Amino acid sequence: MKNNSTKLLQDLAALLFAAPKSPATIKKAAEMVRAERSYRWVGVYKLERGEFVIAAGTGIEPPTYARFPMAQGLCGAVAESRETLIVGDVRKDPRWLPAFWTTQSEIVVPIVGESNGKILGVLDVESETLDAFGEDDRDFLEHVAVLLAGKLCTAKKNRHVAAR
Repeated sequence: MKNNSTKLLQDLAALLFAAPKSPATIKKAAEMVRAERSYRWVGVYKLERGEFVIAAGTGIEPPTYARFPMAQGLCGAVAESRETLIVGDVRKDPRWLPAFWTTQSEIVVPIVGESNGKILGVLDVESETLDAFGEDDRDFLEHVAVLLAGKLCTAKKNRHVAAR
Protein backbone atom coordinates (compact mmCIF):
# COMPACT_ATOMS: atom_id res chain seq x y z
CA MET A 1 0.00 0.00 0.00
CA LYS A 2 1.22 3.51 -0.74
CA ASN A 3 2.99 5.06 2.27
CA ASN A 4 0.87 8.22 2.26
CA SER A 5 -2.24 6.01 2.32
CA THR A 6 -1.04 4.43 5.57
CA LYS A 7 -0.91 7.93 7.08
CA LEU A 8 -4.43 8.62 5.84
CA LEU A 9 -5.70 5.41 7.44
CA GLN A 10 -4.23 6.60 10.75
CA ASP A 11 -5.87 10.02 10.35
CA LEU A 12 -9.15 8.39 9.33
CA ALA A 13 -9.10 6.10 12.36
CA ALA A 14 -8.51 9.10 14.63
CA LEU A 15 -11.39 11.02 13.02
CA LEU A 16 -13.82 8.11 13.21
CA PHE A 17 -12.88 7.38 16.80
CA ALA A 18 -13.14 10.97 18.04
CA ALA A 19 -15.79 12.60 15.85
CA PRO A 20 -19.49 12.65 16.70
CA LYS A 21 -21.64 9.82 15.42
CA SER A 22 -23.25 11.68 12.54
CA PRO A 23 -23.69 11.60 8.75
CA ALA A 24 -21.29 14.58 8.57
CA THR A 25 -18.53 12.39 10.00
CA ILE A 26 -19.06 9.74 7.33
CA LYS A 27 -19.08 12.44 4.62
CA LYS A 28 -15.80 13.86 5.91
CA ALA A 29 -14.28 10.37 5.88
CA ALA A 30 -15.47 9.82 2.28
CA GLU A 31 -13.95 13.17 1.25
CA MET A 32 -10.63 12.22 2.89
CA VAL A 33 -10.56 8.93 0.95
CA ARG A 34 -11.44 10.64 -2.34
CA ALA A 35 -8.73 13.27 -1.91
CA GLU A 36 -6.08 10.71 -0.89
CA ARG A 37 -6.32 8.74 -4.13
CA SER A 38 -7.87 11.38 -6.44
CA TYR A 39 -10.91 9.15 -6.90
CA ARG A 40 -13.72 10.70 -8.94
CA TRP A 41 -16.46 9.77 -6.46
CA VAL A 42 -16.66 7.93 -3.16
CA GLY A 43 -20.00 6.88 -1.74
CA VAL A 44 -20.95 5.10 1.44
CA TYR A 45 -24.24 3.24 1.29
CA LYS A 46 -25.89 1.97 4.45
CA LEU A 47 -28.15 -1.06 4.45
CA GLU A 48 -31.57 -0.22 5.90
CA ARG A 49 -34.58 -2.53 5.79
CA GLY A 50 -33.40 -4.40 2.71
CA GLU A 51 -32.33 -1.30 0.79
CA PHE A 52 -29.09 0.54 0.20
CA VAL A 53 -29.41 4.18 1.23
CA ILE A 54 -26.71 6.76 0.60
CA ALA A 55 -25.12 7.68 3.93
CA ALA A 56 -22.53 9.99 2.37
CA GLY A 57 -21.06 10.85 -0.98
CA THR A 58 -18.32 13.16 -2.09
CA GLY A 59 -18.96 16.38 -3.94
CA ILE A 60 -22.24 18.22 -4.21
CA GLU A 61 -23.91 16.22 -7.00
CA PRO A 62 -26.06 13.36 -5.65
CA PRO A 63 -25.88 9.91 -7.27
CA THR A 64 -28.64 8.85 -9.64
CA TYR A 65 -29.73 6.11 -7.23
CA ALA A 66 -29.66 7.38 -3.66
CA ARG A 67 -31.79 4.38 -2.58
CA PHE A 68 -32.23 0.99 -4.21
CA PRO A 69 -33.07 -2.62 -3.26
CA MET A 70 -30.31 -4.71 -1.69
CA ALA A 71 -30.55 -7.28 -4.49
CA GLN A 72 -29.72 -4.77 -7.26
CA GLY A 73 -26.57 -3.38 -8.76
CA LEU A 74 -22.93 -4.06 -8.10
CA CYS A 75 -23.58 -3.18 -4.47
CA GLY A 76 -26.14 -5.98 -4.26
CA ALA A 77 -23.65 -8.43 -5.75
CA VAL A 78 -21.11 -7.42 -3.10
CA ALA A 79 -23.66 -7.74 -0.30
CA GLU A 80 -24.45 -11.27 -1.49
CA SER A 81 -20.86 -12.42 -2.02
CA ARG A 82 -19.42 -10.42 0.92
CA GLU A 83 -16.33 -9.85 -1.24
CA THR A 84 -14.83 -6.78 -2.89
CA LEU A 85 -15.76 -6.39 -6.55
CA ILE A 86 -13.63 -4.57 -9.13
CA VAL A 87 -15.29 -3.88 -12.48
CA GLY A 88 -12.92 -2.53 -15.14
CA ASP A 89 -15.72 -1.53 -17.55
CA VAL A 90 -19.08 -1.05 -15.86
CA ARG A 91 -20.92 -0.74 -19.16
CA LYS A 92 -20.19 -4.40 -19.84
CA ASP A 93 -21.70 -5.53 -16.53
CA PRO A 94 -25.51 -5.90 -16.63
CA ARG A 95 -25.73 -5.46 -12.84
CA TRP A 96 -24.42 -1.88 -13.03
CA LEU A 97 -26.71 0.87 -11.71
CA PRO A 98 -25.11 4.17 -12.71
CA ALA A 99 -24.54 6.63 -9.91
CA PHE A 100 -23.09 8.92 -12.57
CA TRP A 101 -23.27 8.40 -16.32
CA THR A 102 -19.59 9.30 -16.78
CA THR A 103 -18.43 6.33 -14.69
CA GLN A 104 -16.27 3.82 -16.56
CA SER A 105 -14.96 1.59 -13.75
CA GLU A 106 -15.93 0.88 -10.16
CA ILE A 107 -14.80 -0.87 -7.01
CA VAL A 108 -17.32 -1.84 -4.33
CA VAL A 109 -16.20 -3.02 -0.90
CA PRO A 110 -18.47 -4.60 1.73
CA ILE A 111 -18.70 -2.93 5.13
CA VAL A 112 -19.17 -5.70 7.66
CA GLY A 113 -20.03 -5.38 11.35
CA GLU A 114 -17.09 -6.51 13.44
CA SER A 115 -19.13 -7.91 16.29
CA ASN A 116 -21.89 -9.66 14.33
CA GLY A 117 -20.44 -10.19 10.84
CA LYS A 118 -23.52 -8.68 9.18
CA ILE A 119 -23.34 -6.54 6.07
CA LEU A 120 -23.85 -2.93 7.22
CA GLY A 121 -23.35 -1.33 3.83
CA VAL A 122 -20.82 -0.81 1.06
CA LEU A 123 -18.06 1.57 0.09
CA ASP A 124 -18.56 2.45 -3.59
CA VAL A 125 -15.75 4.17 -5.50
CA GLU A 126 -16.04 5.24 -9.12
CA SER A 127 -13.73 6.46 -11.88
CA GLU A 128 -14.16 8.03 -15.30
CA THR A 129 -11.25 5.86 -16.51
CA LEU A 130 -11.49 2.24 -17.66
CA ASP A 131 -9.66 -0.29 -15.45
CA ALA A 132 -8.84 2.39 -12.88
CA PHE A 133 -8.65 0.09 -9.84
CA GLY A 134 -6.11 -2.52 -8.85
CA GLU A 135 -4.98 -4.57 -5.88
CA ASP A 136 -3.50 -1.55 -4.08
CA ASP A 137 -6.91 0.16 -4.23
CA ARG A 138 -8.56 -3.03 -2.98
CA ASP A 139 -6.18 -3.25 -0.02
CA PHE A 140 -6.56 0.42 0.87
CA LEU A 141 -10.36 0.49 0.55
CA GLU A 142 -10.82 -2.74 2.50
CA HIS A 143 -8.94 -1.10 5.38
CA VAL A 144 -11.17 1.98 5.03
CA ALA A 145 -14.28 -0.24 5.16
CA VAL A 146 -13.13 -1.79 8.45
CA LEU A 147 -12.72 1.69 9.92
CA LEU A 148 -16.13 2.82 8.62
CA ALA A 149 -17.95 -0.18 10.06
CA GLY A 150 -17.95 1.23 13.58
CA LYS A 151 -19.43 4.57 12.51
CA LEU A 152 -21.85 3.17 9.96
CA CYS A 153 -23.63 1.00 12.48
CA THR A 154 -24.03 3.95 14.84
CA ALA A 155 -24.45 7.00 12.58
CA LYS A 156 -28.02 8.17 12.90
CA LYS A 157 -29.84 11.44 12.69
CA ASN A 158 -29.86 13.24 16.01
CA ARG A 159 -32.93 12.39 18.02
CA HIS A 160 -33.92 14.10 21.20
CA VAL A 161 -35.19 11.85 23.92
CA ALA A 162 -37.10 13.36 26.78
CA ALA A 163 -35.58 12.69 30.18
CA ARG A 164 -37.76 10.78 32.61
